[in-house]
Amino acid sequence: MYKLAIVVPCYNEEAILKNTCETLVNLLDDLTLTGKITDQSYVLFVNDGSSDDSWNILCREHDLSNRINAINLAANVGHQNALLAGLDYVQDDVDIAISIDADLQDDICVIEQMIDKYSKGADIVYGVRNNRKSDSFLKRNSANLFYKFMTAMGVKTIYNHADFRLMSRRVIKQLMLYKERNLYLRGIIPSLGYKTDCVYYTRLKRGGGKSKYSLSKMLRLASDGITSFTTRPITLITVLGFIIILFALAAFVYTLISYFTGNTAPGWSSLMISIWFLGGVQLFSIGIVGKYVGKAYFETKQRPRYDIVEELKHE
Repeated sequence: MYKLAIVVPCYNEEAILKNTCETLVNLLDDLTLTGKITDQSYVLFVNDGSSDDSWNILCREHDLSNRINAINLAANVGHQNALLAGLDYVQDDVDIAISIDADLQDDICVIEQMIDKYSKGADIVYGVRNNRKSDSFLKRNSANLFYKFMTAMGVKTIYNHADFRLMSRRVIKQLMLYKERNLYLRGIIPSLGYKTDCVYYTRLKRGGGKSKYSLSKMLRLASDGITSFTTRPITLITVLGFIIILFALAAFVYTLISYFTGNTAPGWSSLMISIWFLGGVQLFSIGIVGKYVGKAYFETKQRPRYDIVEELKHE
């Protein structure tokens, strides 16, 4: 029997928190009865600086059940940092931890399978969606494009896996050795090198409230993932610059030939288009390089990733 903590980051989830607490407490009770986990297992909610009534709801649920623990972060630090805060908080207290989003769109019925696979030797068990029928057309296709693009950029990811996963204590401790501030856990964890396995499930519809992952946040996550794990964009800039130089040399040769054959003609439009094109390429390239420089700038500051101002814990 293992001591389990289910780590749940939440941000402005007052519409669904009560139901999430009840559902996860019932799951832990069932797993305890079947002998999978100890009766000291619990759910840890990480309130990521919510501006609604989420923390007050967690306080009430903590009073009602000894399975509910929670920590309150001083400010909104983002999903990845909030998740890391929860894992850091439980690392010395449990044998295994499972991370899941508060909306419970990830099917908790496969958690028992995760524990079984851990019993058979897997230190990391990924929850992988077998379809995206519950997602909107835009989100489904943007997510597929996201995974393909990340793979093309050389970032190791698990296709159709988000942050629903089981990790052993030693994996969590190893994860905590990664000190970067620009976190992309979906790329860091597959790179740890421990024995892994997967469970597959159908993603459910959200029980209430609204998704906090807007298109802009998804694009920011993709940007963080790429710039945190690969310098391939800078390589592509170099290749693009070389190709443009070849085109420029070809244009120069063509101009010389035209001059000596008497076929020269005024070309204001082509000249301006070339200038605009090259100017755009230069600005775009500077922007990508600047992104890397900016990330290095923030890393050197070594600022805390989160600050826990309050905790609810059953002894």
